[in-house]
Amino acid sequence: MTLDASVLDILQETDIVAARSRGKELARAMGFGMVDQTRIATGISELARNILQYARKGRIQLRSLSESGRAGLEIVAEDEGPGIPHINAVLDGTARSPRGLGLGILGTRRLMDEFEVRTEAGQGTRVRCVKWL
Repeated sequence: MTLDASVLDILQETDIVAARSRGKELARAMGFGMVDQTRIATGISELARNILQYARKGRIQLRSLSESGRAGLEIVAEDEGPGIPHINAVLDGTARSPRGLGLGILGTRRLMDEFEVRTEAGQGTRVRCVKWL
């Protein structure tokens, strides 16, 4: 069950800050502690930065969830960019990006309780992750 939702367009650097702030605000309202609020904000920031860096535009959707008596925050980052070649190398930490360290998705995966990525060349990327309270 979805309790609250926000869709934030990621079109410029200031949108990264806005998405990060909205995620932290929602996490705080849901009762997440400071450490998890920071993890959530960092994950959102990394995903939004990847959108700008590689796809130039996209969106972040934030939703509070209620499932089997527990609450969680779902983050979905989507773009219609070039996709992520060698996604398995990115996820196992062996890929290096010419534009950065390639740790955005990998780092986000480590911060979250659930993580999935779908990507296709020329079709974009969708990353979904959840942090449970």
